[in-house]
Amino acid sequence: MSTDPLISRRTALRGGLLLGAGIAVGGFEVTLASDAAAAAVPNPGIASCTTWGARAVGGLNEIATRPNKILVHHTDTPNQTDVSKDAAYRLARSIQNYHMDHNGWSDTGQHFTNSRGGYVMEGRHTSLAHLTSGSGMVVGAHCPGQNNQAIGIENEGTYMTAEPPAAQWNRLIDLCAYICQQYAIAPTQIFGHRDYLATDCPGDVLYAKLPALRQAVADRLNGTPPSFQVVLDAPTAGANWGSSSYSAQRYGADYRYASPQAVSDGAYYRATLPAAGNYKVETWYPADPGYNPSTPFVVFASGGNSTVTVDQRANGGKWTNLGTFAFGGGERDILAVSRWSSGAGYVIADAVRVTAV
Repeated sequence: MSTDPLISRRTALRGGLLLGAGIAVGGFEVTLASDAAAAAVPNPGIASCTTWGARAVGGLNEIATRPNKILVHHTDTPNQTDVSKDAAYRLARSIQNYHMDHNGWSDTGQHFTNSRGGYVMEGRHTSLAHLTSGSGMVVGAHCPGQNNQAIGIENEGTYMTAEPPAAQWNRLIDLCAYICQQYAIAPTQIFGHRDYLATDCPGDVLYAKLPALRQAVADRLNGTPPSFQVVLDAPTAGANWGSSSYSAQRYGADYRYASPQAVSDGAYYRATLPAAGNYKVETWYPADPGYNPSTPFVVFASGGNSTVTVDQRANGGKWTNLGTFAFGGGERDILAVSRWSSGAGYVIADAVRVTAV
């Protein structure tokens, strides 16, 4: 195993919302946090303008009033298959260049951008600082008449007939829940661009999913427990897989590790599911610079196997979403961590969490 210093386990989130303003609107009853510093919904990993390489800007209009709604958009760009972080950052730079150089705007029009890979980025400068503090906003340029009232979220892709990828959809829920929490916005105040302007945006399919988005955000804010959830922490693996308790970021007592090799020798996770349906699959692993940058997680979904590649050198000690997949009911293999990686460094099989959605 690597001899690099251990990385401390991250502090667990507080389990519940502080009692604050109770809201009952449109069938949703939500208790919103009164103290953003004690938030129960975490920041969903929003990359700042500096992180993705934004151009410097000036002359933005920042106001003290809070936004009162969220507007969901799509970028109306191709549904590309490159869902990497690099692709997300290129998208953010492309949007800013177009908005500034073609539209003549002072910066990116929307406040936040959600890529097809589920990477969330600050769009307009200072949007993230205002959101983090829950105070004021920067006036956007995403919808006439709403730019000083609504937080605009662009979702990469075109969703007139196509579904947004699971990673993007799940991150949109996370982002909207965090925005609602920080600004005390009710989930019923999540709208589509077309609700305020004659446009196809955010696409027929994504627009039709807004009721489900509102409900998912309300559930997240209320901490509604899932109907089914199981953590799998004892994969079945062959003799080439060792066991270790080296990293403090591990889930439970230990985890499995193996050297990468082009062989069919996975660590398998098996569960009994209550019924056929859609399930969110997450993994927990310890991160280390000596671990594998491209570990394959092969998900055995009803519609066929799906492989999700994870960089196990970073972002350890927390649940990482692999996506939402359809499974049949009953006892079945959920996924396998494969050794068949082109990257150097140990592949890690720690814990898997399966949640009905």
